[in-house]
Amino acid sequence: MSKKIITPVASLAHILPEDYRALVEKGPHGKSVGIKDLGSFKEITEEHPHCAGCGVSLGVRLALAALPAPEDTLVVGTPGCSFFALSQTAVNYSNTAFGNQNSVASGLKRMLSIRYPDKDKDVVVMAGDGGIADIGLDMTLHSWFRGEKISTIMLDNEVYGNTGGQESGMSPEGQVLHMAPKGKNFKKIPVFEMARTAGCVYGAKVTIASPKRLGMAVNRAILLARELGPTYVQIYTPCPTNMKFSPADTLRIAKEAGKAHYAFEEFMTEEAALRIAAMEGGLEKEPE
Repeated sequence: MSKKIITPVASLAHILPEDYRALVEKGPHGKSVGIKDLGSFKEITEEHPHCAGCGVSLGVRLALAALPAPEDTLVVGTPGCSFFALSQTAVNYSNTAFGNQNSVASGLKRMLSIRYPDKDKDVVVMAGDGGIADIGLDMTLHSWFRGEKISTIMLDNEVYGNTGGQESGMSPEGQVLHMAPKGKNFKKIPVFEMARTAGCVYGAKVTIASPKRLGMAVNRAILLARELGPTYVQIYTPCPTNMKFSPADTLRIAKEAGKAHYAFEEFMTEEAALRIAAMEGGLEKEPE
């Protein structure tokens, strides 16, 4: 994994879109950049196919900007809305059969640890609520039970967005959707609580309306996964297309959720707290 494998050969470079070539030339590789630096580097193509106001695309952008070492990070995903953005970013990305992302990520992490024993290679699962909480829940949980040193990031838009608006396990109880005209009949799956019980050493729940806090959570999750074990970040990424609100209101909806069912939460083991204190010079008040 290096910039070399995404650099087009000279004989073909001229036929690639300028938007792609800019990912290689102006991407975050080898730079010490973060969310505060967005706009000074290129992390995603400008013509990605997400809907206007899509919360998932913003969640992907913020999470990728918070990677501690993008050139040494492999993102593993699964079919769904997140695929559209992740396949057009400046990081190494692998898609899997629906729901298999944590199993594939576990194997890749083990392989990279053998191949590069003296270098940190971060493996990050980044997928939607359907892939992580529904179809892939068993693989997600078992990767946590096994203590795999990977980070799992859920982009939770609380719906199957790209297939017409079916309810997901993460849809709130009572939510009316195209495929749930009378409202969802059961509660949101408590994946955040399950992560703690299943062995994650760190977990955070955050919305796209708090970019600094989101960046802190992603950065902590990935650095702790290198040494201690599985970590989990759950990001609220509201969907204007299926939830029927204006694309201009995405951040407002996320902000309101951050004061209600998506209020910021964080858990960590005692060992993880000590590592964070060492990394950050003490547990300071979280950014807003």
